[in-house]
Amino acid sequence: MEIRQLQRKEFEAAIELSQYAFQFTMSLEDLEKARKKFKPEQTWGIFDGHDLNAKLTLLPLQVYINGQVFDMGGIAGVATWPEKRRGGMVSRLLTHALEEMKSAGQSLSFLHPFSFAFYRKFGWETYIEYKKYVIPIEKFPAKLKTEDTVKRDVKNILELDQVYQAYASRYNGTLVRDKEWWQERILNENYRTVVYYSETGDPQGYALYKIEDKQLNCDELVYENETARRALWTYFANHDSMITQGKFIYVPADDNLPFLLDDPRIQQETVPYFMGRIVDAAAFIERYPFEQIGEETSLTLNLTDRYAPWNDGLWRLTITTKGQGHLERVNKSISSENAIVADLKLGIQSLTTLMLGYQQADDLYKWRRIEGSSESVSALKRVIPVKQTFLLDFF
Repeated sequence: MEIRQLQRKEFEAAIELSQYAFQFTMSLEDLEKARKKFKPEQTWGIFDGHDLNAKLTLLPLQVYINGQVFDMGGIAGVATWPEKRRGGMVSRLLTHALEEMKSAGQSLSFLHPFSFAFYRKFGWETYIEYKKYVIPIEKFPAKLKTEDTVKRDVKNILELDQVYQAYASRYNGTLVRDKEWWQERILNENYRTVVYYSETGDPQGYALYKIEDKQLNCDELVYENETARRALWTYFANHDSMITQGKFIYVPADDNLPFLLDDPRIQQETVPYFMGRIVDAAAFIERYPFEQIGEETSLTLNLTDRYAPWNDGLWRLTITTKGQGHLERVNKSISSENAIVADLKLGIQSLTTLMLGYQQADDLYKWRRIEGSSESVSALKRVIPVKQTFLLDFF
């Protein structure tokens, strides 16, 4: 068995496995489009001779964390032929992917799981959920007059991305989108756009939506300020002769729209979405912008990570008065003695969900996902910024 990157001539083998595993069939036209976009160097496979037994795709992406841009390895398209399953192939691929991401300087990894429990075994953990709303048209926010401009069917990527960046950088875990991502994954013939412009002509909000069977389906409602939010809702409300309700997907978990409605009794659903994982703890901590609390913080961490041994062990975490973090190895292995010495003991999953802002240190301590003294937990909590996690994309 050999693990290697695919070659261009192996496109058909990769597509055949994907279609079987994910239960879809591509038309000849779609196959040709996929062939042109195929980047064999991004897909790793396990081969038995010339036969592709299992594969995964490793996407070089970037995400916002506390306003900073981090390199992230996005894992997608994990698939194995059924007769080859239960043989540890996915485990081997994921372990190899962690090594590749570390070498590439990708200190984080995200994926969309078919099973949360399965990927938790390998160190990934839930980092985001989103809300879905279904709102009858009569419960939409009230229409408001505005002197600014709303334009439909805008395809200017620079304008859309300007608004998106301002919005996405407020959250943890949102993607940095490049032109290719916008063209290939966001803007397509199925969705329309609407953009709100301020009095000075600056784009400050946009939405991606489509109307089918008297329902407005909105996948992205992005705005920089309250004026833009109200203007976009007024635009949607003006469809009252065309629709009976709106379905809004990928809404941030901390969204307060129901509170702002005259009648907040609308259909709401919370959906667990993506999982995240710190790939290289030392590199991640070095770039992470901690809170500046006016004093230096120093803690010893007993970190466990079965599948990324370079993270596993006893570390000293130091955060300067300027919020600069540093993780220095104290001992290369974990022992019972180390566990006693460490101020805090935690696994890579807890560290990930903590640093991304999805969970708080005191809650993880209460649930026994962090062990140690309450004083050390409080010290760690003070230096980690409070930030909502979110993701509008899929891969």
